Amino acid sequence: MNDWAGTHGVPGHESLAARFSDVRVRVSATAHRTPVVTSRTLDAMLGASVAFKCENFQRMGAFKFRGAWNMVSRLPREQLAHGVVAYSSGNHAQAVALVARELGAPAVIVMPSTAPRAKLDATRGYGAEVIHHDLLGEGREALAGRIAAERGMTLVPPFDHPDILLGAGTAAAELFEDAGPRDVLLVPLGGGGLLSGSALAASLVSPGCRVIGVEPAAGDDGARSFRSGRLERVEAPDTIADGARTPCLSELTLALVRRYAHDVVTVTDDELVAALRLLWTRLKLVVEPTGALGLAAGLAGRADVRGKRVGVILSGGNADLAAISTRLAD
Repeated sequence: MNDWAGTHGVPGHESLAARFSDVRVRVSATAHRTPVVTSRTLDAMLGASVAFKCENFQRMGAFKFRGAWNMVSRLPREQLAHGVVAYSSGNHAQAVALVARELGAPAVIVMPSTAPRAKLDATRGYGAEVIHHDLLGEGREALAGRIAAERGMTLVPPFDHPDILLGAGTAAAELFEDAGPRDVLLVPLGGGGLLSGSALAASLVSPGCRVIGVEPAAGDDGARSFRSGRLERVEAPDTIADGARTPCLSELTLALVRRYAHDVVTVTDDELVAALRLLWTRLKLVVEPTGALGLAAGLAGRADVRGKRVGVILSGGNADLAAISTRLAD
C-alpha cells in the first residue's frame, strides 16, 4: 500500500488529486457523513453566511477517524495481522484504536500517563494496549518506532503521511458538497494534516475558496513556519487547545500547507473560550477547544469573513470537561 514517495516525500498535485477520489469512496463507506449546521445568530455576529462541519459527531468524536481508516484499511492482510502502533495524547489514539478494532488488528497506543482520563479510558475501551512513554522515560515517537520494529507493527502517524491527510480532507469535501462553494474556509491547525487535506479538497471541490489555518497564539509554530518556509517549533505550548499542542508541523504538511492554504492566523485562549462558549450555549454543540479555533478567528477578526460564504471545520468534540468547565463558567 505504501506507494507514496515516503513519509517526508511531497507528492505532486496530480498524484494527490488522482488519489483523492478513491480516498473519498473508501472513507465514506465507513465514516459518518457528519452534519452541516448553520446559525442565524452567528451569521449576524459575523456578518457572514457560515456553515459548520460538525466532526464532533464523527465516529470516536473527531475527524481523526477519517485519516486513520484511510491508512489502516489499505494495509495488506498479512501486514494488518501484525497490528498497528500510534502515538497520541488524545483523538488520534482513539481513532487508531477504533479502526484497529473494526479491522480485527492488534493496536498499541503510546500515550502520556497525564492524558485526560476519558481519553485513556476510551482508547483502552476500543481494545488497544496503552503504554505510557513518560513512565518509561522515553520520547513517544522513539518508543512507538521501537515497538513497531520489535513487534513488526505498522506505525500510523498522527498527520505525517499522505493517506492520513487525504482522509482528513474528506470532511472539507463533504462540507462544500452539502453547503455549496465557500469563499473562506477556517480550519484548526495542529500538526497540519487537517489543514493540508482540507486545502487540497478546496482546490478540487471549491476553487477560489481562501483556506485559512487557525492555531493558538501560545503555539504559533505553524504561522511562523508558513511565513518562513522552514519548520519552527514551540515545545509544550501552554494552551487550552490540547489538540493543537503539537510542537511543529512536518516537512510534508508544511510543504502542502504552503502549497494549498492561503494564510495561518492565531487566536488567544480567551478568544477561543469565547467561541467555545457560543458553540456550547447557542448552537448546543459540545466541541473541544481545538475544534473552536476556526470560529474564534472569525469572531476575533483574524480572518476577513464579513459578507462572505464561510465554512468552519469543528474538528472534534472530545472535551476534557474538568479542564474547561471553570473557563466556560467565568
